[in-house]
Amino acid sequence: MKDRPEGFDERLLLPALGEWGIEAATLDYAPVGFGDYHWVAGGRWFLTVADVRRRSFDGLRLAMDTAAVLREEAGLGFVVAPLRTPGGATLVRLDGHRYALSVFPLVDGQAGDFGQEIEPGERGLLIDLLAELHRTPAPFSTPDRPLELVGRAGLEQSLLDTHRPWLGGPFSERARELVAGHAEVLRRRLREFDRRAERPGEPVVTHGEPHPGNLLRAGARRLLVDWDTVGLAAPERDLWLVAKEPADLARYAEATGRTPDQAVMELYRLRWALDDVAEFVQWFRSPHGRTPDAEESWDALTATLEGLAAE
Repeated sequence: MKDRPEGFDERLLLPALGEWGIEAATLDYAPVGFGDYHWVAGGRWFLTVADVRRRSFDGLRLAMDTAAVLREEAGLGFVVAPLRTPGGATLVRLDGHRYALSVFPLVDGQAGDFGQEIEPGERGLLIDLLAELHRTPAPFSTPDRPLELVGRAGLEQSLLDTHRPWLGGPFSERARELVAGHAEVLRRRLREFDRRAERPGEPVVTHGEPHPGNLLRAGARRLLVDWDTVGLAAPERDLWLVAKEPADLARYAEATGRTPDQAVMELYRLRWALDDVAEFVQWFRSPHGRTPDAEESWDALTATLEGLAAE
C-alpha cells in the first residue's frame, strides 16, 4: 500500500521483532503491494502488517503456517515463507486486535507488476513452479478456498442502494453513479457466475494470486511471495492468471498429468473481477480520503467494470 495504516503506531514494530529474537536499528516504510502494509527492518527483514478487521486473524495464521510448512517440510525452495518465532508462531497480534505482524527474510530480487505481460519463457518457469506446488501434498493447516464470491452480500446490497447517497468520502458518489450505470451488467454477470459455478475434480494446494507482482526474480531463481491466499482449490484458480497459450496448458498437463479446463479458468477470471468490484465498492462506501491508494482503487474499479461490460 502507498498509504500508511490508519491509526497505527509504527513505533510498535521494532520492539515487536523481539518476538522473533530480532534486533534492528532501522525501519523504513515500503510502499509496495496492495492490501497489506510493509516495512524493511535493519536492511534484512521484510515486515508485513495486516488489518485483521478485514480478514480473520485465524484464517491468515493458517495461510502463513501453510507457507512455512511448504518451505520447511515440503522443501519448496521457491516459497518465500514467514519466519517463525521461537514458539513456532508465524503471525503475531499488534495494537490490540486490529493489526497483525509477520516477518520474512528480505530477498534481493525484482518483482513485476499486476497485469504485466510475461514473455513465454518466463511463463514456462512460473508454470513449472505451480505444477510443483499442485503436486505437493497439502499441509494440515491449508485453508479451504471454496469457489464463492467473498463480497457478494455487500455487492448485492450496494446494487439495491444506488438510489440513495453514499457518504464515505470523495469517491463515494462517483462510485454510486458508476455502479448504478453498470447495475444490469453486474446482475447479469452474477447470474452467469451462478450458472457456471462448480468445483471440479480433486483440489490441490494453490497460491491464489500468482501474478507477475508476486513473482520475484532473484538471479536465476524465481520465487513466489504473498501467500496470504494459499489454499485448497482447483488448479485453474492459479492457472487463469498465468497460462496465455495452448503451449502453457500443455506444459502444465505434461508436468502434472492433469489437463486444465478452459471453462473453469474463465470462471475463476469472472470470480476475480466480481470480487474486485465488491472490494472496491466497499472501500468507497466506507470512510476514505483522496489518497494514492484511493486513486488506484478508483482506476481499478472503473477498468474492471468496463471489462465486465465488454465481455
